[in-house]
Amino acid sequence: MEENQVPGTMDDITDDDKLWSLLGWIIWIIALVAILMEDKKARPFIKYNAVMSLALGVALTVVVGVTAPFTCGITTLAFIYPIYLGIKSYQGQWVTVPWLTDFVKNQGWAWAP
Repeated sequence: MEENQVPGTMDDITDDDKLWSLLGWIIWIIALVAILMEDKKARPFIKYNAVMSLALGVALTVVVGVTAPFTCGITTLAFIYPIYLGIKSYQGQWVTVPWLTDFVKNQGWAWAP
């Protein structure tokens, strides 16, 4: 790696990183598996997306659980957003979720450029 290159930039993101990130956004248990695997945890892009998807999964579970009786079918939209974020991460983008990204970074759980 070049000295001026920031870890986790587009040059450092592999197809494997993108695939694990996509699957982690869509199926949250895969994000948990990625965090527990040493070789995946060492990859900044995978770790960032796994932590973000788990945080979003917990937040959506709480919000949908509380609002489901009042919103009827609108809660299905909450399951479309992670798919959208997964597609963005598969394109190699560092995904940001409003308020959640700042919270995760402030807790020190994830790092992004």
